[in-house]
Amino acid sequence: MTATAHAPAQTATVVVPPARTRRRRPSNWVAGITVAVIGVFAFGPVYWLLVTAFTPNDDVFQFPPRFWPEHFTLEHFTNLADNAVLGRYLVNSLIVSTLTALLTVLVSAYTAYSFSKFRYRGRKSLMSLILASQMFPQALLLITLYLVFSAYGLLNSYLALILSFTTFTLPLCVWMLKGFFDTIPNELLEAAKVDGAGQFAIIHRILLPVSLPGLVATGLFAFIRGWNDFIFALTLAGPEKQTLPPGLVNTYLGEFQAAWPDLMAASLVVSLPVVIGFVILQRYLVAGLTAGAVKG
Repeated sequence: MTATAHAPAQTATVVVPPARTRRRRPSNWVAGITVAVIGVFAFGPVYWLLVTAFTPNDDVFQFPPRFWPEHFTLEHFTNLADNAVLGRYLVNSLIVSTLTALLTVLVSAYTAYSFSKFRYRGRKSLMSLILASQMFPQALLLITLYLVFSAYGLLNSYLALILSFTTFTLPLCVWMLKGFFDTIPNELLEAAKVDGAGQFAIIHRILLPVSLPGLVATGLFAFIRGWNDFIFALTLAGPEKQTLPPGLVNTYLGEFQAAWPDLMAASLVVSLPVVIGFVILQRYLVAGLTAGAVKG
């Protein structure tokens, strides 16, 4: 008898579809449209400023408006050289913004060092109080500051602008520097104390040099705050002490004039110092803003 070999039976694999399918992710074109809308919203005014600055006066108010000028002109930029009052506004802005940045960095550095490296009663309450001051609109305090500065004879002076700008930039700058100081190990400061260094030497020879990115970020933030302010510079400073934002508006806009092309050209020129400074100090700014984000 011969044995018959039987091949092993093959079992069929049945694929059972899942009961629930995952939701599809948003398609790429939806994300692209979202980015485009945000980009237009963010850079649209800047583009229109550039177009208006290079457009002749006769073509600015034509209808329908052109999104690309048919004729380019540099007349609005050459007119800036003939306006001597803009130079005074520029000097005022540099003085106020620079002194505001220096004073803000000085005060916020000592305050942040106290919050970060010392433990005392009322510390957390004081920190919360400083942070809560950011909840109040700055324009709400304009009348109060005006009356206080008027009582002490500080109106129409650099000091009024510097003190007001420093007051509003201090809370955020203190918290920025505190987050940066928290990342500096206490062992470094303890080693300096063992070597006989006092608090003055620890702050100025060890802490501040190590914290250079945070100091630059704080100073740049305070500088931009003083450079861009409009309402306080318009109210607290007279014509001789006004900075660029209210000075440009008073120069080119009025009841019987609206020199928009000249205003756009001047705005473009006065924005260059801030842009150049930001580009040069960008790495310090990013390092200072993100230093306290992750603590390990």
